[in-house]
Amino acid sequence: MWDTLWTDIHVATADPALISDQDGYGCIHHAAIGIENGRISWIGATSDLPDAPQNLAHKIHSGNGLWMTPGLVDAHTHVIYAGDRSLEFAERLNGVSYAEIARKGGGIISTVNATRTVSEDELFDVTARRVRRMIAEGTTTLEMKSGYGLTLQDELKQLRVARAIGASLPVRVHATFLGAHALPPEFKDRQDDYVSHLITDILPQAVEEKLIDSIDGFCENIAFTPDQIERLFIAAKDLKIPVRLHSEQLSNSGGTKLAARYGALSTDHLEYVVEDDVIDLAHAGTVAMLLPGAFYFIRETRMPPIDLFRKHNVPMGLATDCNPGTSPSVSLTGIMNMACTLFRMTPEETFSAVTRIGAQALRLQNITGHLATGQAADMLLWDIASPHELSYWIGGRRPVQRIFDGKLDPVI
Repeated sequence: MWDTLWTDIHVATADPALISDQDGYGCIHHAAIGIENGRISWIGATSDLPDAPQNLAHKIHSGNGLWMTPGLVDAHTHVIYAGDRSLEFAERLNGVSYAEIARKGGGIISTVNATRTVSEDELFDVTARRVRRMIAEGTTTLEMKSGYGLTLQDELKQLRVARAIGASLPVRVHATFLGAHALPPEFKDRQDDYVSHLITDILPQAVEEKLIDSIDGFCENIAFTPDQIERLFIAAKDLKIPVRLHSEQLSNSGGTKLAARYGALSTDHLEYVVEDDVIDLAHAGTVAMLLPGAFYFIRETRMPPIDLFRKHNVPMGLATDCNPGTSPSVSLTGIMNMACTLFRMTPEETFSAVTRIGAQALRLQNITGHLATGQAADMLLWDIASPHELSYWIGGRRPVQRIFDGKLDPVI
């Protein structure tokens, strides 16, 4: 017998095998889902169940006619940090320039300093509070980057916190090493030396402690050059660690072509990519990870080229980009709404973006991100009229029930 059987539900599966031009959600109406050992053992129309429900499972739950979806996948976050930058937001709106804020010790360096100051336990506590809010909003899989430590001790501290979050909260965690996020004060005017430090000192220790699942960098005119990022990617390739990249957010600096050449899992932001870049992403099978929260918050005016991604069949993902400086967001359904209103993505596209494509960007598509036999039973129950409603509400929508790894989990 199965451990659990869910009945009286409609299911938006996000399963590529069920998605069509007529149904972009992969729906099964009047459905049932059997769960055994944390995995989906059966899914289909209730009328196709092989026996009466009471003969099939130890526990039976009724969804009372509500909608079930996969758990949401947030594949780009900077959620591990200490400190607060809400005052900077107010200062900018009162006419203080970003440069002046930085001169006073604000900006990313203020987050670096705050993150360095706290203990690992304190960093875990402040991060866990944010992650619990993400969980309550429907996130079941979460990418978590370092990049606010920028020293051996503090980068490892962030990555250990990521592992601890995955071990103690009901969420799947993918930990990303983002040492090439910004230049720390100790390496002022010595970018190449800092990249060498990342490669020879920090990366080997992080690998030895099994703290990272991928490597990221910020390739931009205010951050690191393609040549510097390539040195990092070569090291990653030698270690057989997948890469991803922040690229083309503020200018076309060549990062996307580099990422495609190294088979990156995703390239993220992408407001300034051109068609040649998009073709390279298509050939590489790289996900275009779009971050409308940052686009909205910094009042960017150049949109990522959605029509080019469609034209060349580049998979489009969405993430919160949760961070203290440019995207203080924890709600993926809120991000879905932003993607529809700001980028003119369709509701069906945004649904796939935060489920199966988000999972693909973390190389977890064979575990989570859609509902099918053999997949993890990471699921959400929603009181909605249809899946379109998930991207309809400004500010997002919360699930009424959460199932993680097959277990009923109260929404935190």
